[in-house]
Amino acid sequence: MKRNYILVIVLAIVFGAAAAYFTTDRMLKKSADRISVVRNDSSGITRSVNLSADDYPDFTFAAESAVEAVVSVTVVKRSETYVPSGILGLFFGYGQTVPREQIGSGSGVIITPDGYILTNNHVVEGATEIEVTMNDNTTYSADLIGTDPATDVAVIKVDGESLPTIPVADSDNLRIGEWVLAIGSPYQLQSTITAGIVSAKGRKMPNYTGEFKIESFIQTDAAVNPGNSGGALVDKTGALVGINTAIISETGAYSGYSFAIPSNMAMEVADDIIQYGSVHRASLGIVMQNIDKNFSSQLKLSSEDGVYITGVVPGGNADKAGIRAGDVLLKIGSEPARDAEAVRELISSYRQGEKVDVTVSRRGRELVMEVVFAER
Repeated sequence: MKRNYILVIVLAIVFGAAAAYFTTDRMLKKSADRISVVRNDSSGITRSVNLSADDYPDFTFAAESAVEAVVSVTVVKRSETYVPSGILGLFFGYGQTVPREQIGSGSGVIITPDGYILTNNHVVEGATEIEVTMNDNTTYSADLIGTDPATDVAVIKVDGESLPTIPVADSDNLRIGEWVLAIGSPYQLQSTITAGIVSAKGRKMPNYTGEFKIESFIQTDAAVNPGNSGGALVDKTGALVGINTAIISETGAYSGYSFAIPSNMAMEVADDIIQYGSVHRASLGIVMQNIDKNFSSQLKLSSEDGVYITGVVPGGNADKAGIRAGDVLLKIGSEPARDAEAVRELISSYRQGEKVDVTVSRRGRELVMEVVFAER
């Protein structure tokens, strides 16, 4: 009888251990795909948030669909360099001109099935030859249709049919923290895709001394390197939200900050270039100054909101609408005039003949005036 009791106890221990093992194993496997994130809020209460693998975005569809419409752009720039002939040439100007050839590269985005391609002005500026390589390695010779140095946008054209294009999203709806993909050909590594989030919108690049006059960049932390310029910035659906343009770096390589032209701005510029060969921008006809605390105090302004109008172009659109020097520009349409750069961006989104209500403050009173935009 004792042996039977011992046997029962042993079996119970064995089966209990086995059950505990398999139960623990299942629980571990089930939780292997979950990550526990601990948050400390201002109340001092610790909150635990469980994230499963399904909570992370799947970029495969966006990458596979968008990459077909992103191309590699190779440019040849030819110039002549004067080379002195020997020592006498250095002192007496003897010498000859020698042809010089530079080869550069960038990226582009196909926006029409018949071959119009969006890229950066700095990629194709001064190019004597432009070659485009598709994702399937098909190559085309491209023509330069037009450029806009103010936004660093350019349009080139290849002679193609039924080419893959990319859907264009409304970049105004892009949210900070949203996932994005940068697609291009950095270091001639064709069809390279990197991921990141939107770090900021409406960004100016600090300490930038280039030609960009209209700055309202999307800042991301997606890795962008030389050769990415002109490539696509797409959202999780594979729709175009920006054109990758620049990075901030002390070495010339990616260091965490990259910038893209919003798709709304890029497409407006591209539409004008395709239709007219150049950009037809509206003009308000004012001279502006940003308002800071000292300036506001000096002029005894009621607040630091808006931009101060220091001058009005005689006969210009603002003058015709009744806007005067000394007014404070508060809104263009429903959009606030945060600073002079924001005002320039807002004005650039209008076209010749369009109307908009402009709100100004004059001696503490808000006035709304209708402005009819004419071309600059």
